[in-house]
Amino acid sequence: MADGSCILVTVARTSGSVPREAGAWMAVTPDGFTGTVGGGHLEFDAIARARAALAGDALEAEVRYPLGPGLGQCCGGVVWLRFERVAAGENLQARLPAGPLRPLALFGAGHVGHAIARIARDLPLALHWVDSREDAFPAEPPPAHWRQEAVHPIADAVADLAPGAAVLLMSYSHAEDFNLVAACLKRQRERGDLAFIGLIGSKTKWASFRQRLAARGFTDDDLVRVVCPIGVPGIAGKQPAVIAVAVLAQILALPPASA
Repeated sequence: MADGSCILVTVARTSGSVPREAGAWMAVTPDGFTGTVGGGHLEFDAIARARAALAGDALEAEVRYPLGPGLGQCCGGVVWLRFERVAAGENLQARLPAGPLRPLALFGAGHVGHAIARIARDLPLALHWVDSREDAFPAEPPPAHWRQEAVHPIADAVADLAPGAAVLLMSYSHAEDFNLVAACLKRQRERGDLAFIGLIGSKTKWASFRQRLAARGFTDDDLVRVVCPIGVPGIAGKQPAVIAVAVLAQILALPPASA
């Protein structure tokens, strides 16, 4: 059927060990697909079923896949896939299930900030990206669920962060970073609602900041909330993309925002 329609395949629910979570999706056309419901024989069969429907076969709304006995996949759980036709011209994005997104506040649009933003596009993160410079951001518009803004002084944006946000501080100057740390710690005292405060830099940088923050009246209980250096331990590379991967892995490993 060459009418421009596609089949949206969604993981409706699961039981036991499975490759993808409920809400994972892929959109299948006669000659391609985007997204994934887990790969392997499960996805092979789902694509074949969707393309048969696009060619005129009846479309079963939901199909149960026992992965072990039915498909020979070693994870062994059960996946229920939902199949829906999306007509040509219909907004596919509006039909996609909305998964949980962790709010991530990124202060700084330098090399590492740009690397984090590029990788974060494919992750379950709602990015609030802030810099004090108007021309620091990429030319292309951000995704619809992101917020991108130039704020000066940059620390003023801390008060407006989403509750439960993980915060990464990597502005172009140590002065801005220091003011951002102070603003985040002040917010933690008042609201206690930031999930993570991470500061880029060395142990030496943090030792200097600790001393200055203590002189401003922040206690050890306040200062222990700041993570510096940031990133998963054991990743030694200093290329922006390497740092970005290490830092985003650390963010993804945090407990769920609702916890």
